[in-house]
This record gives sequence, structure tokens and C-alpha cells, in this order.
Amino acid sequence: MAEMADKLKLGILVPLGDIGGDPATVREFAQAAEGLGYDDLAAPDHVLGVNAEARPDWGDRNTSRDLFHDPFVLFGYLSGVTERIGFSTQVLILPQRQAALVAKQAACLDVLCGGRFRLGVGVGWNEVEFVGLNEEFHSRGRRSAEQVRVMQALWAAPHVSHKGTWHTIEDAGINPRPASGRVPVWFGGSEDVTLRRIAKLGDGWMPNAFKPGERARAVFDTLRRYTEEAGRDPGSIGLEPWLSMGEGAEADWRDEVRAWKRLGVTRLCLTTTFNRRGHRRIEGRSMADHLGAMKRYKAAVDDLL
Repeated sequence: MAEMADKLKLGILVPLGDIGGDPATVREFAQAAEGLGYDDLAAPDHVLGVNAEARPDWGDRNTSRDLFHDPFVLFGYLSGVTERIGFSTQVLILPQRQAALVAKQAACLDVLCGGRFRLGVGVGWNEVEFVGLNEEFHSRGRRSAEQVRVMQALWAAPHVSHKGTWHTIEDAGINPRPASGRVPVWFGGSEDVTLRRIAKLGDGWMPNAFKPGERARAVFDTLRRYTEEAGRDPGSIGLEPWLSMGEGAEADWRDEVRAWKRLGVTRLCLTTTFNRRGHRRIEGRSMADHLGAMKRYKAAVDDLL
């Protein structure tokens, strides 16, 4: 199914690390985003965080001090206090989980939120999490491709028989299944092997390592070529780069949106906290700071969407 829309869609990453995760807080943020006309709420994923005090060379990567709600639980709650806004994992670390269980969780969420969910997946980087979850770290990329195939089969049919390298299903299925028989699967990451997986299996790509320009154009062209080689329509693959607003002002943000539109993206995801890979976070950390930033950005670019 093509990622087609009559307008460029704009989502926003829920800034849990700044605002916290209690029910009233996440409800307020979600309802404010929906009221402003954002199309999508995005949430990141980590299960375990390391004790950084015992690892002096850990750097600025995620630790146990960083708050991450389980995305399925978070979106299950938010689906009950919103009406229209969509939900996306950006991204769920798929190979540290059981494929059939993720298929079941995604299907249940899809049913309960009325089809507003996209499953963004990635392979992760933190070996400590994989060890703690009793999953193999070094095969995670190859395993994730088979996992996506398994999930897509479970969503599409009431009973599945599958014998793969890592998964065996003996004439069994999940219930409920998505009403459409599918949950859109989007991929994070930026390696060439990721582009090839998207071309064969994905509904879209969620890159966070690019600014609009010739480098992004070249990578998008590569993805389109791989998609054609896989026998699929390149127009069926959505593109959702990340935006930030910690530097520049309204005119700069508008220029960036225009540049992404020229490159053919279908969605954009605003992050107010990401501070790597050329992105800059906003200065404030309070709920008021984030609500103000969300409102200001939407007002600045709304007519371009």
C-alpha cells in the first residue's frame, strides 16, 4: 500500500526525558499536539539503561537515568484520551523482542486505536539490553528481517506455518488481527543494508541522520533504485526525516520544510530534544517550554504542509 497523502504530514516526538511520564503529563502533551493539528505522536524505545556511574567511559548515550515508557503501553493509554492523532514507534528495537509477541502487541494496539498506529523498527546498539533480554546481539540485523516477514504473515492470515532460521510457527495465529490485515512497518537506521530491507519489506523510512541536501537526495535515490530492483513501486515507500528547532527561527524552519518537500518526503517528525547528528534541542525543558515550541513551530510551517 502506498504512503500517499494529500498533504505533508507532521508528527512530534514525545519529550519524555524532559517532561516526565505521569498520566496527566503525557495526556496533556498528546491532547495539545492533537489540538494543534499534528498528525502523529512518536515515541522512542529502550527497555534497559545501564548504570553510568559504573561505566565512566559510557559517554552521552542512554542510561538508566533516561525515562522510556514502553511504547505499546504509552500508546494504548493515549489512544483512549485522543481521537484523531496517529502513533508511531521511532523506533522499537525489534530483535531484542520475540517477533510473534510484537506482532500480537502491534495488532492489539492497531485494533484499540482504530488503525492509527505505525510500527517503526530498528536493530538497536546497546548490547547490554540484548544480554538482559536474553537475545543475541550480533545477529540482530539479519534476525530483524525475518521477524518482519513473520509479523506480516501473522497480521495477514488467521493461521501461519513458518520455518525460518530463527523462527518456527506450526499452523498458529494471533487474535485479534488488524482489520486491514497489516500494520505499516517503517525502518530506522541509515546503513545500506537497512535501505535494502526497506526496499523489500518496508512501508517507509524514518531517517534522523540527514539534513535536506545532496547527501539526502543521493540516499533517497538509492532507496528508490533498490525498491525498483525489488519489484516494488518506489512511490509506495514513505519518507519521514526528523526536524529540530533548537537553532534558527521561523524563516529557517520554513526553508527546511520546503527543501524536504522538494526531495519528496511524505512526513516530517519534529523533535525538541534530539541533540546529535546535526540536530539541536530547544533550550527549555519544562512542559510550558515544549508546548510553546510545538505551537510556535506548527504556526510557522502550517501553510507549507
